[in-house]
Amino acid sequence: MLKDKNAINNQSRRELANAIRALSMDAVQQANSGHPGMPMGMADIAEVLWNDHLRHNPNNPEWIDRDRFVLSNGHGSMLLYSLLHLSGYPLSMEQIKNFRQFNQVTAGHPEREPSIGIETTTGPLGQGISNAVGMALSEKLLAATFNKSGMEIINHRTWVFTGDGCLMEGISHEACSLAGAWGLGKLICFYDDNGISIDGDVKGWFTDDTVKRFESYGWQVIGDVDGHDSKEISNAISDALSDTNRPSLICCKTKIGFGSPNKEGTASTHGAPLGDEEIKITKEALGWDYPAFEIPDDIMKAWDGSKKGEYKENSWNDIFEKYNNAYPDLGKELKRRMQGDLPAEWKELAERSIYDVDNEAKDLATRQSSLLALNKLAPILPEMIGGSADLTGSNLTKHDASVVFDEDNPNGNYLNFGVREFGMSAIGNGMILHGGVIPYSGTFLTFSDYARNALRMAALMGIQNIFVYTHDSIGLGEDGPTHQPIEHVASLRIMPNMSVWRPCDAVETVVSWRDAIERKKGPTSLILTRQKLPHQVRSKEQIQDISKGGYVLYDCDGTPEILLIATGSEVAITMDAATILTEEGISVRVVSMPCTNVFDQQDETYKRSVLPIECTCRLAVEAGVTDGWWRYVGSFGAVLGIDRFGLSAPAEELFEYFGFTASNIVSKAKLLINRD
Repeated sequence: MLKDKNAINNQSRRELANAIRALSMDAVQQANSGHPGMPMGMADIAEVLWNDHLRHNPNNPEWIDRDRFVLSNGHGSMLLYSLLHLSGYPLSMEQIKNFRQFNQVTAGHPEREPSIGIETTTGPLGQGISNAVGMALSEKLLAATFNKSGMEIINHRTWVFTGDGCLMEGISHEACSLAGAWGLGKLICFYDDNGISIDGDVKGWFTDDTVKRFESYGWQVIGDVDGHDSKEISNAISDALSDTNRPSLICCKTKIGFGSPNKEGTASTHGAPLGDEEIKITKEALGWDYPAFEIPDDIMKAWDGSKKGEYKENSWNDIFEKYNNAYPDLGKELKRRMQGDLPAEWKELAERSIYDVDNEAKDLATRQSSLLALNKLAPILPEMIGGSADLTGSNLTKHDASVVFDEDNPNGNYLNFGVREFGMSAIGNGMILHGGVIPYSGTFLTFSDYARNALRMAALMGIQNIFVYTHDSIGLGEDGPTHQPIEHVASLRIMPNMSVWRPCDAVETVVSWRDAIERKKGPTSLILTRQKLPHQVRSKEQIQDISKGGYVLYDCDGTPEILLIATGSEVAITMDAATILTEEGISVRVVSMPCTNVFDQQDETYKRSVLPIECTCRLAVEAGVTDGWWRYVGSFGAVLGIDRFGLSAPAEELFEYFGFTASNIVSKAKLLINRD
């Protein structure tokens, strides 16, 4: 038993680590599913980190200057749940016992819940470590903005646990390369080098020289650490802390399923319960003589980090009080940004910007309109941090107040991500998870496929991340079908909690940016054109209705004979078709629907006012797959779209070839209403 909390020796540390092992074995066994091997293998590392080095306060899991801990190998979730329970976070033993059960915070893989210390959702391998790069980046950006001599109010680290699987995933190459280039010296990663994955010994499929790989990224690499020796682990952490200019990778040799007499070091411990008999003999081998889910009081007390955490936060509060007295405006600004509040003048500026753009009435590509919006909105939003995946000149994501961030200029607000779409998107997720910034990033729409799982994670977590996707259709022209999005807009729309805007001109574009900036509980994809689009004339009421996702842009008296729905670049040709139809005596309504997701959230009264049920002749027009539009046009309607890949040719020829012309829309409309 533990004798002195202040003089923890190796044997005592092993007992503390064994508490993690016991809880992990017991919870996985009770759930009859889960991954006990990693928690058992990394328990010694976790014990040293959490008890000696992690800067956190279980009584206030969302303390601004806490260290961030990311379990990138999220399948070992019981390691994290054990740590949170033992350290004093509001995660009860009852929740541990209900691991992987319905409506419990102890899910199969960690799901973001900052109020109990879960910083991010992990499980898809490689994304946790990429999120961590974003967190460390946000820390560096905020420190450069707010820290003053003797008052470093932003001064914390990001710690990551990762395994072979994360390092095999391509996203880890993208993100870790950037971490080195950016000199994220407060990012420290523990690599669980146990040599085992689901299929067994990784020697047959993972022979990378991990040390050389990370050294080539510009990381400090501390290799060949015994992951079961607390002294070696402590020494490695000290070495990592001593280098503040480079991120650190601590390579720990461990045994998966440590302590299990028959299964230690084998793939059988990775993703299945050990079994009652094996748990019994494992506990005997570990010297753990307690029933399932029982942790002795002295071990619980030794683990409890509440008092130490309170002391650390109170010490920080003392410094922050002095900081507020010396720099009241900065103190207020930091609180605003960390709370995710927009500036007091935001609503007025955004509203004015929309009407200013309407009055300017320029024909612009919506990617140009997006830059116009950034130039108007970004100056009062210092938290806006943008970037592009090596397409800045095409995405137009660099506004007039942008300053490039790099290792030598931590005050920058623009990031050159290089050709790393997936890493860029996951890093953006980490940035917003940290708090204090609003990330946005750009690439061509067709390359959103590379980043899709990071987009899904943003939507799943309900976090704000703004994705700028240009070159949105066959309208990009000569680059051909490899670069022409066909299915991408529809696939983004069907992702739960993803808001997708495809504006038709500059006014709709500024509205979409306003919505993206104000939307705090989910990501936004802005779908923008390469080619110029004509400005649409609107009333004030119509401008206000843009924010509802769909609205009447052109109308007739009474119930229309034909209702035309369009988005983006197809709105202009649909308006031309409406003019022709009107001249021929056909009553027509045009609905611009820049965001179907937002429109679907409106009340039934509004939706029926835009799409009256009396009008069953409906034609939707969009240069993409048709599937998603049938819900709006119904069985009596039609969709003009593209259900095949594009071609390499000038945009004008492609729109003609695929039928996106006013004359073709007119013909299809007449056919629907049986008018020759």
